[in-house]
Amino acid sequence: MSAETPSIGVATMRPDRTIVLDLRAEGPGGEVGMARLTYEPTHPEYDGVLRHLGGLRPGEQKPVPPWAS
Repeated sequence: MSAETPSIGVATMRPDRTIVLDLRAEGPGGEVGMARLTYEPTHPEYDGVLRHLGGLRPGEQKPVPPWAS
């Protein structure tokens, strides 16, 4: 990731093609929020998440770019 597009977490694809997003956010007062989102291949948002990540293969991990606000 470049300085212009920082990562907001890590995406992993499990052997069954499930996508797991481990995300982190920091607030202005030092607050930290963490979340784990899981998308099975049958999830309605699965294809959009996969496109956002630029593709992902089973066993692969990659940084998660922020979504446009």
